[in-house]
Amino acid sequence: MKINLQKYPPVIYQDKDLIYLASGSIAMGFKISLPEIYSLSEKDFEDLHSNWARALKGLPSGTIVHKQDIYLKTAYDGMKIHGNTFLAHATSNYFNLRDYIDHHSYLFFTWPGTKNITKGFSANPFIKKVSRLPKGEDQKLRAFVQSVREAINFLDNSKTLSFTRLREEEVWNLTTDYFNGFNNAVSTDMLLGKDLSIGDQLYDILAINNEKSIAETVSTSKPNSRFTSDEISFHQGFIDDLGLSLNQNHIVNQVLVLDDRSHWIGILNKKREELLKSIQFGTQNKITLERIETILSEINSDDQARLVRGHFNITFWAKENTELAGIRSYIQASLKELDIKAYQPKGSALHRYFLNSYFGFIQGFSSEDYYVSDLRHGLCLWLNNTNYRDDSKGIMFNDRLFNIPVIKDVWDEDKRRIKARNFAIFAPTGEGKSFLANNILRQFYEVGTRLVIIDLGGSYSKFAKLYPKDHIILRYEQGKSLGINPFYIENPDDLGPERIEDLTAFLLELSASGHKVAKEREVALKKLLLDYYQSTSDDHSLESFYDYLGDRPKSSNRARSDKYFDTEHFLHILSEYVGDGIYSFLFETNKDQSYKLEDKRMIIFELDEVKDNREILSVMLKLIKSAIQRTIWKNRSERGIILFDEFAKQLKFENVLESVEFYYQAIRKQNGAIGIILQSINQLPENSTSASILENTQVIYSLRNEKGYDALYRRLNLSTHDLNQLNSIRNNLKGNRKYTEIFIKIGQESNIFRLEVPPEVYAAYLTDGKESEILLELYKKHGSMEGAIQDFVTNYLKTKP
Repeated sequence: MKINLQKYPPVIYQDKDLIYLASGSIAMGFKISLPEIYSLSEKDFEDLHSNWARALKGLPSGTIVHKQDIYLKTAYDGMKIHGNTFLAHATSNYFNLRDYIDHHSYLFFTWPGTKNITKGFSANPFIKKVSRLPKGEDQKLRAFVQSVREAINFLDNSKTLSFTRLREEEVWNLTTDYFNGFNNAVSTDMLLGKDLSIGDQLYDILAINNEKSIAETVSTSKPNSRFTSDEISFHQGFIDDLGLSLNQNHIVNQVLVLDDRSHWIGILNKKREELLKSIQFGTQNKITLERIETILSEINSDDQARLVRGHFNITFWAKENTELAGIRSYIQASLKELDIKAYQPKGSALHRYFLNSYFGFIQGFSSEDYYVSDLRHGLCLWLNNTNYRDDSKGIMFNDRLFNIPVIKDVWDEDKRRIKARNFAIFAPTGEGKSFLANNILRQFYEVGTRLVIIDLGGSYSKFAKLYPKDHIILRYEQGKSLGINPFYIENPDDLGPERIEDLTAFLLELSASGHKVAKEREVALKKLLLDYYQSTSDDHSLESFYDYLGDRPKSSNRARSDKYFDTEHFLHILSEYVGDGIYSFLFETNKDQSYKLEDKRMIIFELDEVKDNREILSVMLKLIKSAIQRTIWKNRSERGIILFDEFAKQLKFENVLESVEFYYQAIRKQNGAIGIILQSINQLPENSTSASILENTQVIYSLRNEKGYDALYRRLNLSTHDLNQLNSIRNNLKGNRKYTEIFIKIGQESNIFRLEVPPEVYAAYLTDGKESEILLELYKKHGSMEGAIQDFVTNYLKTKP
C-alpha cells in the first residue's frame, strides 16, 4: 500500500490549538518535557501519577487522551560541542556518531465529535469523512477545549512537567515521519501484506487490550533491580523497562478514553446480574463476577474514581526477522515480570493497529481493542521520564545511559535553580577529585571565566600549559616572597574608599587572629591609613607603614585614632612581619608584582611547601586575597572562580577557615564563585563558620566513597533519594569506555552523571604517577603541552597493554 499524504492528508488544517482531522475528529497536541531518567524518587512517581489523575479526571466524557512516546536510534552529533581549543576538538571527534536513543513524548486530546467508538475503522482511514463541524456541536467543542487547557495548565504548573503546543509544521513532520517509518534519508512506501513493512524495516506490535491480561496489582513505580540492594531502594517507573531501557527503535502508545461514569455503572450492573444467573456454569464466571463486584464497590465508595477504557501498545521495527524476534522476546519478558500477557495482532489486525496508533486515527480503535479500568489504574501504564536534558549552556558531563555528552548549567546566571553558585567536591583519595575539578575549570576557562586556583598538590599545571600566554603559576619557595605588596599604589587615584576598606580588612585579619573587631577600632585604622598615604609619597609597604606608626610624630588624626586604637599592641604583632621578624620575607618587596596577574585568566598559586605551616599559610592566603581583590575582579561583569584544592590541609588551622569564610562573604559582591575540594565533609569542622560556608554552597559533586555517605546526607540535608543515588554510584575503569560516576546536585535537582573523556583530555588532567612523569618529560622534549599530549596518546596510551 502506498500512502499519498498529499492527496489524502490525515490533517485537513490546523487553527492554533485545534487540529482538524480527515476522520471527522478534532485534536489538540502538545510536546511534553518529562523529568530525567533516574532523577525521580518513589514519592516523585506517586506525585506525578496523582497530578495526571487530577488533571484528566475532569475532561468531558468521550475525550480520548493519547500519550505517544517515540524512541529512535540516533547518532550523536559531535558538532554540538562548541569550542576551538585542542581539547574541545578532541572531545567533539571522540563522541561524534556515538549511538544513543532519542526520546520524544507527545500528548494528544481527541474530541471524536459525533463518532462513537464502537466498530472502529473498517475502511481506508485516509479517505476524508467529515470536513466541517456538525451543526450544534460548537458548544461541546468549546467546553472540550476549555477543559483541555485547564488540564494542561494544571500539569504545566507542576515542578516536573512542562508542555508546548505543537505547531502546524511539527504536526505535519510527525505525520510524515510516522507513515514514512522515521526514515530520514529517503521517502519510502508502506507495504500492508501478510506482514507490515516500511522501506527495508519490518514492523511488529504487542498490545494490552483486555483487562484480563493485566495483573490486578499495578503501581506507580517499582524497585530498579540494577541499583536496589539491601541498603537502598532505588525506584523506576512501573513500565520503564519498555522506555529508554529497551534501547531499540519503538513507539509506546498509551490511550485512555474517558467514559461517562453512570453509563459504565449501568453496564457493569447488567453484567453482574447476568453472571449471578450463570455462576454455577463455570469457575471463570465466578472469577469475572468477583472482579466486577470489586470494581463496582470501588466506584460506589470513591467519588473521585473515574472509569476509562484503555489501550496500550508497543510498535517496534528492525531490518531482519531474527532481530525483530529478539526485541519481541525482550518486551514479552518485561511484561511477564509485571504479570501482563500481551496480544500480538497479525495480518489485517496488525495493519489496523499501526494505522490507528497515529494520533489522527486514534478513534479508529474499536471497543474490543480496549481494557476497562479505573483512571488511576490506567495511568500506571504511562512512561514518566526521558533522556538527560541539555541546558542551553554550562559544563559538559555524560549521561548514565549512553555516555553521550550532556550540558548542565552550574552557574545559573538567571538564578532559576540556585542563588549561590559556589560548589564543593567530595571524594576520598584516588577517586578523581582533581580530575573532576580539572574538567569543570577547563570548560569554564574556555568560555571566558577567570580562574584562581589555590593548590597544595600541583594538580593543574598540565592543562594550564595548554594556554601558555594566558596563565601564570606562582609557587611559594621557603624564604621567598610571592612579590605581592598590598600597600602598593601606582598613583593617588588608586586610593579610593574600596581600596582603604580592603587594606583595613587585610591588616585587621593579620593582627586580630580572627577575633571580632570593634567598629571604632576599624574606623581608627582607616584614618591612620589615610594619614599614612597623605604623609608618605612613595615606597609604600607594610614595613613603611610600620615605621610610620612607630616613628612619625602624631598628627591630629593620629591623636584621635589612638584613643580607639592600641598602636603598641598592633606594632608588637606586626613586628613578626618586618625587619628581623621571622616572617619578614613574606613582605620583602617595595614593588608590587600583582600587575602580572591582571592580564592572566588562569592564576595558580602552588603552596605545597607551606601546607603544614599555619602562620605562613594564613598570611599567604591573605596576600593572595589582596591581589585578587585589587587586580582580578576590578571588572565585576567578568566571571571568576576561586578554587581551594586539598582544602582539608588548609582547614587544620582555625584562622585559615575564617580567612576562607571572608572569601565567601566577599564573593557576593562579585560575579564569581568559590569551590572547595574535600576528602570528606567531616574534615569541615562542625561550627558556625563551616555552617555558613555550606549554606552558601549550592552545587554539590560527590564521587564514589566506599565508607558511605551518611555524613553528607546529614550535613547537607539531602533527600532520601539523593542518598539512594549516592549509594548507586558505580565506576567502570576497564575496557575502551572508562568512566567514573558523579552525584551532582544543583539546588534541589540531582542525578547521577558520568565522566568519560577522550585520551587527549585524560592526559591533560593527569595529576601524579608514572604516566604524569612521562608526560612531563615529553613536555620538556616538545616545548608545548599540546605536542606532548599528542605524542603521549599516540606512542604511549595506544600501545599500552
